[in-house]
Amino acid sequence: MIRIGLTSFNEHSSLTGRKTSSLYEYAGYLPLVELDTNYYGITSKSSVENWLAQVPEEFRFVVKLYAGFTGQSKWQDSYPSMAAMQEHFLETLQPMIESGKLFCFLAQFPAQFKCTKKNVGYLETLRELFPDLPMAIELRDYSWYAKGFLEKTQQLMRKLNFSLVMVDEPQLPDTVPLDNTVTNKSFSLFRFHGRNQAYWNDRTGDWRKKRTLYRYNEAELKVLGEKIQQAANDSDQVGVIFNNNSGGDAADNAMQLKKILQLDYEGLNPSQIDLF
Repeated sequence: MIRIGLTSFNEHSSLTGRKTSSLYEYAGYLPLVELDTNYYGITSKSSVENWLAQVPEEFRFVVKLYAGFTGQSKWQDSYPSMAAMQEHFLETLQPMIESGKLFCFLAQFPAQFKCTKKNVGYLETLRELFPDLPMAIELRDYSWYAKGFLEKTQQLMRKLNFSLVMVDEPQLPDTVPLDNTVTNKSFSLFRFHGRNQAYWNDRTGDWRKKRTLYRYNEAELKVLGEKIQQAANDSDQVGVIFNNNSGGDAADNAMQLKKILQLDYEGLNPSQIDLF
């Protein structure tokens, strides 16, 4: 099954017709969402239970790991050990894990996380922390994909039972290519960030609002659709997340891709369209 979704659920006005949408409303249109809330700080179990109460049976969540797991936050400021951080994270997410609605956890590493022996060792540690749970790994530095290293990266992902995220982003000397090699047959995850080369590495001003400012055109979506279908041939489940929402383009592109792939999702929440 191919599930298409967006990063967050509350900011896609072109999808629901509302400036701010609830998860219940979002789940009337798409069967997958990426939640980044826990990346900034581990949320409460009651918040997780509230999310679950708003979605239908076939809905799934991609949950980004807390930044402390990926080196983008100093976990020592909040936890006495990595084990304590892991225990808190899993205790909070346990309702989602038990519900069967977790598509995967997402470990998004920064560009500073390069292909080194030390970082390979850390990926092994990460699997030890989450031994039996679906985990997607997004690598942002080209060193993992360089000639002579890509095949080893893929072998490492297979060995650790990780799904290497299939990333579409601006093509610059230090960014990663879109490689749709499946490394975990149980699931694959695509993340589409847009192709805004001008602002991808810009950290001046309000850069977060410009970095993913991009709308895919029909031709680009058709090519991406072909890659998704290829991965689907080797995967039990495929998730597709549009993260190109600086200009509010993610929802429109998601619905375009849904049409291109001729996907018809059943069992979604009732939407405004269904009421008339």
